[in-house]
Amino acid sequence: MAATTHSVTGATSCSILSPHISLLQRIRIPNTFNYNNNNTCHFPIASPVTVSVSVSHQFSPFVFPGKSPRHTTAVFSASFTDDSHIDSQDLAVLLEVDGVLVDAYRVGNRLAFNKAFEKFGLDCASWNEPVYSDLLRRSAADEEKMLYLYFNRIGWPSSLPTNEKGLFTKSVLQAKEKALEEFVTSTSLPLRPGVEQFIDDAYNEGIPVVILTAYIKNGDNIARTIIEKLGNDRSKKVIIVGITEAEKSLHGQLVSGKVIASGLDEELSKEATRAAAAERQRLAKEVASALKLSVTIDTSLSESLDKIVTALHAGAERAGIPICNCVLIAGSQSGVAGAERAGMPCVVLRSSLTSRAEFPLAIATLDGFGGADLTISKLRNLCQKTQPED
Repeated sequence: MAATTHSVTGATSCSILSPHISLLQRIRIPNTFNYNNNNTCHFPIASPVTVSVSVSHQFSPFVFPGKSPRHTTAVFSASFTDDSHIDSQDLAVLLEVDGVLVDAYRVGNRLAFNKAFEKFGLDCASWNEPVYSDLLRRSAADEEKMLYLYFNRIGWPSSLPTNEKGLFTKSVLQAKEKALEEFVTSTSLPLRPGVEQFIDDAYNEGIPVVILTAYIKNGDNIARTIIEKLGNDRSKKVIIVGITEAEKSLHGQLVSGKVIASGLDEELSKEATRAAAAERQRLAKEVASALKLSVTIDTSLSESLDKIVTALHAGAERAGIPICNCVLIAGSQSGVAGAERAGMPCVVLRSSLTSRAEFPLAIATLDGFGGADLTISKLRNLCQKTQPED
């Protein structure tokens, strides 16, 4: 499938929490925070006064192997006026796992179905590649429909009452999901072609590469598996951001209300907490409005998006690059939505699960790494096109 690029018009500045939090917008923060030995952060605000903020945790600098040490403290700013273009020193790459580093669906989904069939003692049920592809095409990738199509063809288990077919298919799908999770964390799942070369090229050009495991199932186990697949030498070239790193990031602590401020007006500190809560509620209402709901608001989507946004901010912090100069390489619609919300440019790599999906919010949609698809050179060119003109 041919690669596509999209022209995206959006905010090119980085905000602390959201463009909608007017009070916090008045704080301007430089590209990096300066921490002294007392774990105190100093930054200038709109007035000439210098304000000190003490935070409840300490950020240690990440030393990029073989490169100059980079202070990986939080990077939040209401606006950056000196970033007219992106070069190697002002670019970081954030990678999602599923659909980007690995294509679990392409390799593992069929095998996971067969594992589920084995669990239920269905010796006659085993999907080879042609059978699986045919069911996938006829069902439009609806997995429950795939099971109905298959068992309507070969016959349902003789001991299964007719009125329990729905329960049976749900049980098989649950077993399949568990088998797929185990497969993703195993050494059997290969990295996508070109991943290693992409990481090497980024490292050689001084571009930090961050792997995000904070908002996926079994993130810690998957992180260990990815490190093993990359090998000792190459794993030192990447930064892993899991749940712990996301929660301990400045953005994560600010949203959770765990930042302890001193030297700021007390009302501003309270406003930050209220603004974070209001922002979550605002997003929930937007989702509800889109779904035409007016009584009960399901905040699960909002909470999921919050986790992604926090992970993106944490990745930028760890890389030591402004969030608007980072690029997310996404493999999912949720990743794209999170990047758009965080103000981070996004490039999508299609996988077998998203081969026909459209991603209008992404600056480009590509099919893989290397060659005519995603390279460091192409990524830099895409980022240059998204920069505002002088």
